[in-house]
Parts: sequence; structure tokens; C-alpha cells
Amino acid sequence: MTIELNIDDNLTDVAEGASIFEAAENIEVYIPTSCLKNGKCRECLVEVSSGMEFLSPRTPEEAHLSDNFRLACRARFQQPEGHVRCRTLRRGTLQIEKAGETVARLAALNPAVTRQNGSVFIDEQLADEWDGPVFGIAMDAGTTTVVMRLVDLEQGHVVASQSFENPQRFGGSDVMARIRYDTDHHGKLLQRTLLGYMNHAIEGFQVDARSIFEVVVAGNSTMRDILFGLDVEAIGQRPYRSIVENEFRAGKRDTTSLTCDARRLRLPVNPAARVWSLPLISGHIGADAAACLLAIGMQRETKNVALMDIGTNTELLVGNKDRLFAASCPAGPAFEGGLVSCAMPGLEGAIESLQLDGEGISYRVIGNLSPQGICGSGLVDLLSELLRTGQMNHLGRLAEGLSEFVVDSPHRLALSEPDISELAQAKGANVAGIQIVLEKAGLKFNQIDKFYLAGGFASYLNVDSAKRIGLIPNLPDDKIQTVGNAAIEGATLALLSVSVRRELQELISRTEHVELETQASFFDHFVDGCQFVPVGNP
Repeated sequence: MTIELNIDDNLTDVAEGASIFEAAENIEVYIPTSCLKNGKCRECLVEVSSGMEFLSPRTPEEAHLSDNFRLACRARFQQPEGHVRCRTLRRGTLQIEKAGETVARLAALNPAVTRQNGSVFIDEQLADEWDGPVFGIAMDAGTTTVVMRLVDLEQGHVVASQSFENPQRFGGSDVMARIRYDTDHHGKLLQRTLLGYMNHAIEGFQVDARSIFEVVVAGNSTMRDILFGLDVEAIGQRPYRSIVENEFRAGKRDTTSLTCDARRLRLPVNPAARVWSLPLISGHIGADAAACLLAIGMQRETKNVALMDIGTNTELLVGNKDRLFAASCPAGPAFEGGLVSCAMPGLEGAIESLQLDGEGISYRVIGNLSPQGICGSGLVDLLSELLRTGQMNHLGRLAEGLSEFVVDSPHRLALSEPDISELAQAKGANVAGIQIVLEKAGLKFNQIDKFYLAGGFASYLNVDSAKRIGLIPNLPDDKIQTVGNAAIEGATLALLSVSVRRELQELISRTEHVELETQASFFDHFVDGCQFVPVGNP
């Protein structure tokens, strides 16, 4: 008699007493660790979807975990037979990049890290004597997914990139949950776990650690401050401001950007390297939104443009270089892999697009693997196709006789009405936000000259599908431009130019923050936005 383990869709028989980690090793499923399976690094997180009763009780090393999360090195099989299904935190594949276009968008390559006669300087201060290549890392610390780029600072080229699911998920799927967790638990567990995964990612670039001299970070206010080890409790309470923003408003600092020595975070980079973050805009509108501004060149824009960075915490930016309005929408993680039973982040194994036709359903999976879930772009397609084919109405109700819509039966992927409700509420928050920000800017939909669509899945989003369900305004196609992960692009620009950093600081000083939760019309717009109907006029 044996226990069957299904880990990341890999099956194996396991003897009683073995750990999940040992079983995974036997079938070559990678699980991160820095402590050789001693339960100290807390990096070997797995999420158990079924069979928890066949595992040993949580150990003291797992006291910080809740729900279905376990440490693979501590969780042991305690029954002679049964079935356990779990997954590791998903990782993207290391991408070796061609010479990027980022540098072409700069007036001049002007990084903070420079070299003269074999000496490397950071802001004109001697950092190290070094004759090898000089690299920096741009990072977007998202609530759901973390993206990192290795950049040649002398050539301005993106050399490689990779992504991984934010391991802080054990503390909650949205920023408010993470704030509560970080406040209630001692030991900076969220920071330590993220830094551990960052270390593995940096080592994965396979360059000499001494060659990396700066890490530039974009991220929402909570993710950024947790990374730097700051207290985030104030961000979760009205008026929802980081302690950094409060100090800035009190005149105790001249910027909301942050700087620290990389060795304080124990990152595998040059001992003299620096970690620098882009500034916050205000409240929950963080350094990721600031990075998006750089990505679309808002500091030089004269026309009326809008940018919607869809995510767990959607940022909205409307205006131009002279007057800019910004807001943050508490959309939640439904489009990024949370709260929806069949959802996952946009990593390998995710269904990223699909179609319904007379012969059934067809879809495309990232990495051409067997499907493990559906990412945001696939969910938008699915909702759109259900609406188009009459299998779902504009209120999100499935056709009579359908309790759920099955996407892939062998892999147990199906969309239920509760799932649709979660997606509708996420969409409703975004729609309410864009309606209110436009009102504050004194603009109507047809006065927007360009609508930029950003976010982790924006590059793969079917615009027609997004317009059909009312996720984005129903504008002419020539006004809508997808810009993918604008936050990582903006972080890369900031890494390559101190001039761009100064321009960004000036633009932020002219930005007006719209607090959506204080607007009387928010609820009405939200209710309307939960319906699956086009928004605005083409």
C-alpha cells in the first residue's frame, strides 16, 4: 500500500514517513530551498489542494502558515495509502533576451553606475575595482508575480529576464491581507521569504555576483515597503499612506523613493551594490504606477491619455505632462490567479487564450504544456466567449442547466457562477475607477486620445474580448495600445538613466491623487461595472 502524490501534475507513489520534498526530488520536481531541508529558510512552500488529512500535522516551523500551505520539507505522509495533490509556487522560464529597445527610448544612456579606467562608481562614488561586465537588475515586485531583468548598464541591453509567483501568497492574496499578516506576525516573514526567492532568481542569471551593482525596484506601496523591511501597518489604515509618504509630507525627506545597501538585504550581488526604488505617487498608488508613467513617456505627453495597469491593485492614470490624475482600484486577485477556482498567474501551464466554436473549445497553453489553470487573458476570453455564444448573460448567470462551464475535464478546470462573480467584482472596481477619474479630469471617453493597457497579461489580452465584457472602454482599436508589463519597462528605464529619475520626480509632484473610496458615485459605478456589457461609446 502506498500514497499517491500529484505534484505539479507529476505522479509518484510515496512510502509512509517520506516528506513531500523527498518525493518531489525523486521525480525531479524543483522546490526552492536554502537550508537543505531543515525547515529554517521557509522557502519550500507548496499549496495542498487535496489530501491534507494524509499529511502530518504542522510543525513549529510551519506555525506562520495558514490555509492549504505547507513546507515541503516538514510535511510528511502519515497514512499507508491515500492521494495528495499539491503544487509548488510557479516559476517562469529564464528568457535570454535580444538587444532590447529600451535604450533606444532614452535621450542618452545615463545610469547611476558608471566605469572609468577599471573603477566602477555609483553616483560618482567609488564602488569597486572591476574589469568585467557591469550589470544591474530591474524588478517589478507584483502582488501576484515578480519579474526581474538583468541589464547590461554599459550597452543598455536587457540580457535576460525571469519571473516567479510571489511566495508571499501564504500571507494572503491581496495587499490588505499581506498588511494584516505582516503586522500580526513577527520576524518579517514576508520579506524574508521574498528575498529568498529573489536570491534564487539572481543566481539563476548565472553571472558573477560581483558584476551586479544596482537593483531598481518597482512595486505597489505595500510590496515595495515590505521588501525594504518597513512597517506597512499605516498603508492599511486611512488615509492609507506609507510611513515614507508620511515622512515626505512632514518635510522629513525630499522624496518617497528608497535606497539601501544590497548587503543589508543579503542579496547575491556586488558587496557595494545599491538597491533603489522608484518613488510612490500617493497611498496605494505606488512605485509600479510611477514606473508605468516612464514606460509610456507621460513626462513628455501633451495629449489626453489614460493608462490602466490591471492587477490585484489596479492603477489608473489619466491626463498629460501638465496635469495628471491617479487612482488605485481595489480589484483583488481574480484576474491574477486568486479567488477563482481554475485561475493561476500567467506562467507556464496557464491557458492564455481560448475560443468556443461548433466543435467545442480550443485553447493555447503557455509553454505548450498540459493545462494547470487559466490566467487572466484566458479568463477574459472565456467570459467573452460565454457571453458571445449565449452560455452566460450580462449578469454573469450561466445558461439554464449549467452549474459550471467545463474547460478541460481531465485537468478539472471549470468556471462556476461564484468564480464569475469574483471576476465581475474585480471588473466592477476597475470600471468604477476609470469612470470617476475621467470625471475628475473633466474628460469623456471620446476625448481620450490614447488608452494604454498595461499589466501582467496585457501583452496577451484579446482587446475585442476585453471590450465585449466591459473590462476596458469600448474605444476604437486605433486608440487602444497594449504595453505589457509597463512597470518592469519603467524600472528598466530608471535603471539606465538618472535623468529619467529626476523627470519622474517632477511629474509626480504635479499628480493629483483621487481617493475612490471617498467618492459618492463609486458604488453606483461599481454596480454598473459588475455587468458584462460594453463601457463607453466607440
